[in-house]
Amino acid sequence: MLIFLSQIITIIDHILWTYFGIISILIIGIYFTIKFQFGQITKFNVICNIFITYCKKLNTNYIHHTHPIKTFFTSIGGCIGIGNIVAVCTAIKIGGPGALFWIWIAAFLGMIFKYSEVYLGILYRKQNIDGSFEGGPMFFLQHVFKTSLMPIIVALLLTIYSTEIYIFNTLTEIITTAFKIPKYITIFIIITSIVFVGKDGINRVGNICSLIIPFFLIIFITMCLIILFKNMHHIPQILNNIFLSAFLGHAPIGGFAGSSILLASSQGIARGCYTGDIGIGFASIIHAQTSTENPNKQALLSIFGVFLDTFVVCTMSILVILITNIWNLNIPSFYMVQIALSTQINHIKFFMPIFIILLGYSSMISFYCVGQKCIKFIFPTYGISIHLLYTITSFLIFSIIKPQLSLHIMSIAGVLLLIINSIGIIHLRKKIKFI
Repeated sequence: MLIFLSQIITIIDHILWTYFGIISILIIGIYFTIKFQFGQITKFNVICNIFITYCKKLNTNYIHHTHPIKTFFTSIGGCIGIGNIVAVCTAIKIGGPGALFWIWIAAFLGMIFKYSEVYLGILYRKQNIDGSFEGGPMFFLQHVFKTSLMPIIVALLLTIYSTEIYIFNTLTEIITTAFKIPKYITIFIIITSIVFVGKDGINRVGNICSLIIPFFLIIFITMCLIILFKNMHHIPQILNNIFLSAFLGHAPIGGFAGSSILLASSQGIARGCYTGDIGIGFASIIHAQTSTENPNKQALLSIFGVFLDTFVVCTMSILVILITNIWNLNIPSFYMVQIALSTQINHIKFFMPIFIILLGYSSMISFYCVGQKCIKFIFPTYGISIHLLYTITSFLIFSIIKPQLSLHIMSIAGVLLLIINSIGIIHLRKKIKFI
């Protein structure tokens, strides 16, 4: 029964992304890219300067709001980690090397897509009695649909999406396997640590993510560059395979079953949107907490976030597994990057699980905060208690289910959010301004 259900969910996931998700990304991404004159490229230096300026003011304290950089790291804390080290490997295993090309397409168009949803999330945010803000797709969609039903549906989908069953499942497997800790103890530790930190809100989570993410980026990028420089002579052939596979499909090789262009594109764009949080609304909710009054400046940071997440971390993860030829072996996705790195760097098998655990944890506490806000939007009085019960129940159920099924469930929730948010962004397109 579970196998049959898994097959149905996989088919639904593939159909939704192939015939709706890809089209939504292409239409909105191309429209705003042209409208804003390829601003994600031409204004990238301005974006970098804004990021550096905010970093210099990191010690500034805000009573009821969150520092722009802390909202930035909280947002990418939900992206950088298991999503772009594990989930993207799944895309390559299913769709072949060509999936990376479509991940790039999703990221390039998704930069401007994500900018738009973050911009609207801040533009239509509401201020609470204590001076803090609430924003995101639930709020800007109220100006699109005449009924309040659609914002509630979005809040429910975001609650499902924010209960990161895929990362939880993967994290449980890694800790149990790497440290030989009984599974039930691992589950208890993870749930307790998430609830303990997540209940204090985005300010606390932002502090943690601001420490973990920069540290990881420096270490991970350095390790990947070492391998890429050692194998520089293979890079032209790898890039050639990526582009050929993207447009011609990929024949079976080793443990790889082969793929079509449609499979490579749907896998690439779906995983690119998942790891970059493109069109989902998660980043819109977090960035709406910022102290910055100008939605333009904060939204520009989301473009830099997609750049770091996809064009740096995702790309390096995939290039490493391609260049070491690990991608077509029968290896679980959550071990692929670790094994690829261990072929060139000694003792990495001891450190990589720790990195992934820290990143998985930062992602889960970020998502937990968003889930709280979404359920409180529906149930203002009892939202916190309902969310806690739902989170614990979901984690316990999916702790005994294969990670692949949980990834497809997350992916379906993500593409439904993408489709609904796309309608809202198109309707409010005239409200969105660029530099």
